[in-house]
Parts: sequence; structure tokens; C-alpha cells
Amino acid sequence: MTDPDTVHLSAAAPARAGRLTSLDAFRGITIAGMILVNNPGDGGHVYPALLHAEWHGWTPTDLIFPFFLFIVGVAMPYSFSRRIEQGASKGRLLLHILYRSAVLIALGMLLTGLPDYNFGKRLFLDVLQRIGVVYLFSGAIFLYTRERGQALIAAACIIIYWALMMLLSVPGYGAGVLTWEGSLWGYVDRVVTAGWHEHGEGILSLIPSVSTVLLGSLTGYYLRSKRGPYEKVAGLFVFGNLGLVLGAIMNMWFPINKLLWSSSYVVFTAGFALNLLGVCYWLIDIKGYRRWSTPFIAFGMNAIAAFFLSSLTGRLMGLIKVPVASLPGSTDASYASLKGYLYSNLFAPLASQINSSLLWAIVYVLIWLGVMSVLYRRKIFVKI
Repeated sequence: MTDPDTVHLSAAAPARAGRLTSLDAFRGITIAGMILVNNPGDGGHVYPALLHAEWHGWTPTDLIFPFFLFIVGVAMPYSFSRRIEQGASKGRLLLHILYRSAVLIALGMLLTGLPDYNFGKRLFLDVLQRIGVVYLFSGAIFLYTRERGQALIAAACIIIYWALMMLLSVPGYGAGVLTWEGSLWGYVDRVVTAGWHEHGEGILSLIPSVSTVLLGSLTGYYLRSKRGPYEKVAGLFVFGNLGLVLGAIMNMWFPINKLLWSSSYVVFTAGFALNLLGVCYWLIDIKGYRRWSTPFIAFGMNAIAAFFLSSLTGRLMGLIKVPVASLPGSTDASYASLKGYLYSNLFAPLASQINSSLLWAIVYVLIWLGVMSVLYRRKIFVKI
């Protein structure tokens, strides 16, 4: 399991040593959000803000995954530069990228395949697998290009993906159709997988996902520069709001859509990420208000560990069966999942269905916060 490498502050930053604490906090906020939205008590009763948009449009939940990929990119200029300064060659770093990617994909397949590892109709590009694949490509690009090259590749991926989606004709539908069935995104998935897996973000949308990471790497370069901290935070907000406006404009031609990972979605969510990182940077690294961020830093320092373990536990709680009261007139015991049993008996009686479901998710986040806080206090950081 991994989180981005130790991230050192640049000499121009407010503190001269240690980690870029605001990035750890931002990563922790993102992981806490992931755990919250992925673990409702009752999936049929969830506030709309904690659900993904069904197709076009966005909710706060749709910001979480691109935030994490963006953060992976921000960490690259810190972690790779530090390793190069320690004498690591680009070839050695590329092998490390391959290793990390393989482990992330393997962990993702471990989660996706439970309980029988029959992968028919299951997402083979689920969260960790997708992070692994995108990290592989973006990490290699980062190693062998400079800032200008990364900016050009990020822009090219956004433009090429737009052109592919809008200009190439799909058999039976034509060009520029952005429905689930009629888009090139869906067509490529059906052809490559022979239609055997469920829809996730898809194969073709790996292209713009690389742009999300590279926009993060450009931000990392910016934060490592010799600019003063106030100039840096101002730049984060300026470019962040520019991204929001540009993404909203692009939405008119290529709608914001998480599943498609549309070009407008890339730009819009990067703008959001820049703004939130700017808030964290201002509060934590400039003003020194750190106490509020401690829980998020505990999550952020063991980000993938928190996600993997919480996801694995949630999956196992759905698979483990416990006996419940027999049905009237029956001598056979009936069974419920461990999660269903705990939720029905401990949470459902406390409030309305939707609030009980939310309460379960909040408590689940707090439980994992406790686990991550113990690891943080003991300075245990699980990495690849």
C-alpha cells in the first residue's frame, strides 16, 4: 500500500523542513470523503450530495476521485526530485513506478474480486486499478519530460479526448453522441471487453485521467518554486478559479461527466482542487492553523492504507452472515449480513432512514480515523 512519498517544503515556503502539511491535509480530506460516500448504512437512502451524478453534471461526491489523482501529481515534483538528489537514476525510478502500479492494481483486483474472484461483470478498472494504470503513464511522462512537456501533454490529452468523443462515428449512433450506449467511450469498452464488465469510468477515459495527474504535477512544480508563499497561494486561487470558469464554459460543448471523465470535468475539477489546496495552504502552511487539520493529516499520511482497509472491511461485513430470529412458524434460522444486522439493530432505530444511513457512514469514518490516528502517533506509515 502506498501514499505519495514524503513531501518536503521548498526553501521559499513558510517552514523550511518537514512535509508539505497542507498537501497531507488535503489528501486526508479526500480519503475521509471517499470512505464516507462509499459506506452508507443503507444504499437506498442517501443524501443526493453523497451520490454520484447519474450522468451529466456533478455532485460533491464527483470531486473526490479526481482530487486524489490531482494530489498524486502534486506530490511527484517533491518525491521524484528528492530521490534523484539521493542518486536514483531515471531507470530505477521507472522500475519503482512499475512496481507501485502493479501493487495498486493487485490490491484493487483483490477488492474487486471478493468473494469468489469470478471477474465476470465486475469492474476491472475499479478505483485502485485505475490509480495504478494512470500513475504508470503519468509517472513515466513526468520522469522523461519537463514542465513545458507535461503541460503540452496534459493539454493534448484533453483536446484529443474531446476530438475522439465528438468527431469519431460510433456504429449505429454516429458522431458526438454522449449517451451511455451511443458514445465512443461505451463503444470502446464493449469492443475491448466483449461487453462482459459493468460500466465504470471506462478504458478510453484513461486518456484525460492522465491530464488530471499532470495538472497536479504542474502545481507541485509551482509550489516548489522560489516564489514567496503569498504569491503561491494567490496563484493557486487565480488558476483555480480560472479552471472553474473554463470548465463551466467547456461544459456547454462537452458536458461535465465523471463516468466519461470529460475534458470539461478534468478542467473543472482541477480548478476545484487548486482552490481547496489553496485554502489548506493558506490556513496550515502560511497562517499556522494546524490543530484542526490533525485528523485529516492522520488519514493523509496513510491514505491508500485507509482506503484499502476500510473498503476490505466494508466488503467483508457485507459477506459475513450472522443468524437472526427465525421467521414465525419456521424452525429454520434466517441469516443477515453482519453489516445489515448491526445497522438494523444499532443505527436504524435512532433516526429517519436517510439520517440513520448517514450516521452509520460518519461513525465508520470515525472508527477508521481512530485506527489511522494510532498509526500516526506511532509513526507507522504504510508505503510501497
